[in-house]
Amino acid sequence: MISTLLVCLSLGAVNAFPQGYGAPPPPPSYGGGPSGPVVPILVDNREGPDASGVYSFNFETGDGISRNEQGAPQGPEGAVASQGGWSFTFPDGSPGVFNFVADANGYRVESDLLPTPHPLPAHAIAQIEFAAQQAAAGANRPQYSAPPAPPSQGYSF
Repeated sequence: MISTLLVCLSLGAVNAFPQGYGAPPPPPSYGGGPSGPVVPILVDNREGPDASGVYSFNFETGDGISRNEQGAPQGPEGAVASQGGWSFTFPDGSPGVFNFVADANGYRVESDLLPTPHPLPAHAIAQIEFAAQQAAAGANRPQYSAPPAPPSQGYSF
């Protein structure tokens, strides 16, 4: 009787244990359904690049996202300099607006949403200005007539 009870409990435990993870979820469907609503493209303007490398584009979506950019080759090597921006609306309704310039001076983004460093204290600004004045006067490095003496090898009393 006890052996029959143990066999029944064992079979019940084996059947109750999960057998794998089940079927994988279906892939997302594009165009509505589980992945979300279809967002219409309201504006989609594209020009170039033309023979000289000049290009521009602009698009806007029905949910408030917009992106624009203009670019053209610059300098003797023809590196492309561009400028533009993007904007969107946060879930709380506040706007997110970003503008950028990418040129020989690097990639620079501007937005009220980006953190900025704390301003330097007045004494630090004065030190920087003094160093710039010294550098302009040619006194930015001390001139030594002889190298410093080597360290002592012993003690003298």
